[in-house]
Amino acid sequence: MPAGTTAGTPQVLLAHHLKHLKLPTVLREYDKVARECARDGVDHPRYLLRLVELELIDRERRMVERRIRAARVPAVKSFDTFDFTAIPSINKMLVLELARCGYILRQENIIALGNSGTGKTHVAIALGLAACQKGFSVAFTTAASLVSQLLEARDEKRLLSLQRELQAVKLLIVDELGYVPLSPTGAELLFEVFSQRYERGSTIVTSNLPFEDWTSVLGSERLTGALLDRLTHHVSILAVNGNSYRLRQSAGRRRATAAAEQNQATADEADPETGEIIA
Repeated sequence: MPAGTTAGTPQVLLAHHLKHLKLPTVLREYDKVARECARDGVDHPRYLLRLVELELIDRERRMVERRIRAARVPAVKSFDTFDFTAIPSINKMLVLELARCGYILRQENIIALGNSGTGKTHVAIALGLAACQKGFSVAFTTAASLVSQLLEARDEKRLLSLQRELQAVKLLIVDELGYVPLSPTGAELLFEVFSQRYERGSTIVTSNLPFEDWTSVLGSERLTGALLDRLTHHVSILAVNGNSYRLRQSAGRRRATAAAEQNQATADEADPETGEIIA
């Protein structure tokens, strides 16, 4: 028998062993589940089954949380909070099908195009969250940030290491391509990332520019053509056009504030005893 099993109370030893085996949910729940099973007349195999199921569920939850943290998304957003009715141009059925993550298994890409503030980043993050929940590794970055990281890694002689990391991730999300023009070197490094992932991993790109305007960001028609050739070979394109979410929300807040101020002004003008407006 393992050393120490003959000394101490069973509870202390059980806690020690469960911690050593890294079964925190079993440690936390075994006593409560035992009481419930005793009350319900559940036999020992079903008692153990309940504990093991709880451990598996909790372990999967922790793994998903770790994948989400590793993805470094700016905010955790799902499709539960996305207003499809506000963006009629987007193909809801296609988006929900993509959320099943079959495209990742096929090493296909997604490109979301549309004007600013229409929810492209929300869609990309929600697809990334769905991928985390399905067990895929995800990395989120903006195009400008990614190029900055690549240039810094090149200067510090660790570019190959960073490129291998980017190639290994199952889903790479590159947000906001088109907002900041890239230097020739930066554009070439970004092209290398996409090229190395071609038919090896899935990439989501969001952009406020139509394809014909990408040359203004990448600075070279040749490079733009080669990049689009790889990105669009196996791709789902999402049109995300409409009125800006942020402008709508800002206008809504202004209307709510104005209404509250008007109500307060009306209340200040009312007779405190009768509630009637004082002329």
